Amino acid sequence: MKEIDELLLPEDLGYTDDHEWAQKTGETFRVGVSDYAQDQLGDIVFVELPEVGDSFAKGDECGTLESVKAVSELYTPLSGEVVAVNEALTDNPELINEDPYGAWILEIKPSAPAEFDTLHKAAAYLEMLKG
Repeated sequence: MKEIDELLLPEDLGYTDDHEWAQKTGETFRVGVSDYAQDQLGDIVFVELPEVGDSFAKGDECGTLESVKAVSELYTPLSGEVVAVNEALTDNPELINEDPYGAWILEIKPSAPAEFDTLHKAAAYLEMLKG
């Protein structure tokens, strides 16, 4: 497991208390799990993706990640409609371990884009992790 100071935390992302991240990509946001989350889970062996067209409120469960250690719920960091899912994760869930920020899980069209501003910035997320 990584030390807290070894974690990759890109500055342009917003982070949740549950260790998801969101990144603005035009009119939509890509969502995934943080370096901390993938490191804690260990080798990810299965990803349950939501369906395109599903709608969620901020904080709703929208899928699961299964690792050799545990099953973890995935929560939406923003309210909105799923417009894309990363199908590559179906056959290659380990992509999340290899690159947690490149291996996005879903893309959401937000119903309340300002919710992004309520997510932790990298420095605040790091402080939360330090406790």
